[in-house]
Amino acid sequence: MSMNRSNSLDALRGFAILAMVLSSSIAFGILPGWMYHAQTPPPSHQFNPALPGLTWVDLVFPFFLFSMGAAIPLALRKKTSAFKVSGHILLRYALLVFFAVFTLHARAWVQSPGPGWTEQLVSIACFILLSFMFIRTESRWMLLFKIAAFAAGIVFLYLQPGFDIYKSDVIIIVLANMAFFGSAAWWLTRRHPLVRIGILPFIVAIFIAEGWAQELFSWSPLPWMYKFYYLKYLFIIIPGTFAGEWLLLQTPEQTEADKRKWMLMAACALLLVIVNLVGLQSRWLLVNLSLSVAIGTFMLVLSNRISAPVRSWKNFLQAGIYLLWLGLCFDSTQGGIKKDPSNYAYYFVTGGLAFLVLLGFCILEHFGRATAAIRYLAANGRNPMVAYVTGNLLLLPLLHLTGAIQLFSALENNVWLGVLRGLLFTGIVSVVTIFFVNRKWYWKT
Repeated sequence: MSMNRSNSLDALRGFAILAMVLSSSIAFGILPGWMYHAQTPPPSHQFNPALPGLTWVDLVFPFFLFSMGAAIPLALRKKTSAFKVSGHILLRYALLVFFAVFTLHARAWVQSPGPGWTEQLVSIACFILLSFMFIRTESRWMLLFKIAAFAAGIVFLYLQPGFDIYKSDVIIIVLANMAFFGSAAWWLTRRHPLVRIGILPFIVAIFIAEGWAQELFSWSPLPWMYKFYYLKYLFIIIPGTFAGEWLLLQTPEQTEADKRKWMLMAACALLLVIVNLVGLQSRWLLVNLSLSVAIGTFMLVLSNRISAPVRSWKNFLQAGIYLLWLGLCFDSTQGGIKKDPSNYAYYFVTGGLAFLVLLGFCILEHFGRATAAIRYLAANGRNPMVAYVTGNLLLLPLLHLTGAIQLFSALENNVWLGVLRGLLFTGIVSVVTIFFVNRKWYWKT
């Protein structure tokens, strides 16, 4: 691992972004309930806020948030000037907000309710524009192209008949707010980590309080880009910043006996994810809690028998188990674990599982196991902005223009074809993303 990059962290981010693409491209209505968000079950997929549960799809967004939080210390740790850090944070915030507004309006079905070939071609052109806007470069000539691309993007938005600044990709808007407030929180508390944890109770207080606190909750100078409501995701971002700091710790050499113990813990980490997905979705709450406590306790005891302890991995384990257990206790409140509106059980359980998955990736990477899979996921995780928009702005328009969309639509007749459709779509998105990575065409804010 370089001091500025972690393959394991990139793999976690890559898993999240590919799972996000897969979950939105599989066939709807015909697959079992655990293949969709817990609160939008088949066949109608009508949102039911009273329905508790947790599926693999519900892990996608918090895992991405967690990886964003973990990347903050890696990106900012060498910056010493408060002025430069402030500029970096503000610029990234502005660019992500622009990305959210532009990419939504660039989608063909947003340009027109009945998009034709013109709208499809415009979407592809917008994808090309985004490449010039966000590809990282130090070339002066490319800088001129970058400025021209942003100018063209602004003109495109201005000329859109249905342009509305309040219409944006809410996922990216949330990420923009988390990048801003998460980075600011880490920078201001980088030498006082307990203060960083202490921020979270104040967020809770504002959410449940009345009077002036409720006014603060409702106030926004620019509602289309900031709402206090978004700050609830700091419950995932802030734990992620600790993971980023721990990734910088050294990993001592391990004996063969220790290696076997760590590999066993990696298997247990995966087992805990599966147990909680099954238990929480099926609402086998007591069984799930008992198994989570038993497996977690076994892992903690086993970690204390390592002859050359790995401080970072042990921290991942302890934080993951603690948050998981805490989240399972909160599952008895607020009607059970829910993604939307998200609750404390959701933040703590998913944050704990993110720590455990990152632990598993670190162990596998260090001991040279599943290296091909980790490299593949990491490659996608290094260019998540490309992976995020390729489907909507490049692949779908091409499918419509070539008529191949009919073949994809035909893959909705049964369960296996419905899954195959998602895998094909996700695979093509991944190929495009890795194509950009191999040429070092990284989109950065």
